Amino acid sequence: MRRPAVAVTAVLMLGLCGTGPSAARASPAGSSIATEGVRALDVRPDPAVGVRATATIGVPVAPAILQAVLTDYARWPELFEVRMRLINVEWRDGRAVTDLRIRHALLPGERRLLCESRALPNGGLLTTLLGGDFKRYQRTWRLAPEGDGSRTRADFELIVEVDMVVPNWLVALSLRRELEAHFRLVREKAVERAAQGR
Repeated sequence: MRRPAVAVTAVLMLGLCGTGPSAARASPAGSSIATEGVRALDVRPDPAVGVRATATIGVPVAPAILQAVLTDYARWPELFEVRMRLINVEWRDGRAVTDLRIRHALLPGERRLLCESRALPNGGLLTTLLGGDFKRYQRTWRLAPEGDGSRTRADFELIVEVDMVVPNWLVALSLRRELEAHFRLVREKAVERAAQGR
């Protein structure tokens, strides 16, 4: 039984984990550890698809290393601050099917996200929704070398719509903070992997 009004009210009473009007504005790149490496970040409601987020991130490792982090599916939960657990990873014709369970302040209980991911020919990753508790979910990473090839420009896009009556503006506010943390964790894992020579 769905109780969206109760869920939204509870989130607002809790202050959305500290999210307020100031969180709706992107921080200048390098102004805090949360946005280190983020050159641009835009998150906004989109009546056609739910919420759309786009970003450009600079990562001080080669594209192959960042690609390895993004495709290390067994460790995906380590790349997010949202509580998440991986139930299963299955390979189908070179594509990874991941079955995740997510706990989020905006959503009561644990929500399922079943996705398929495939590597993009020129570097990057496309993840699309197969099933679960979302109406739409598509995440794209496009990677390109910078300078002498030891750095990466990553262009990111996410389209998401939850299968509940939660206002898109509320989802957008929460998502911005989560993406800032996500990009920081991805960058940290990539730097750590590069230091280990993997």
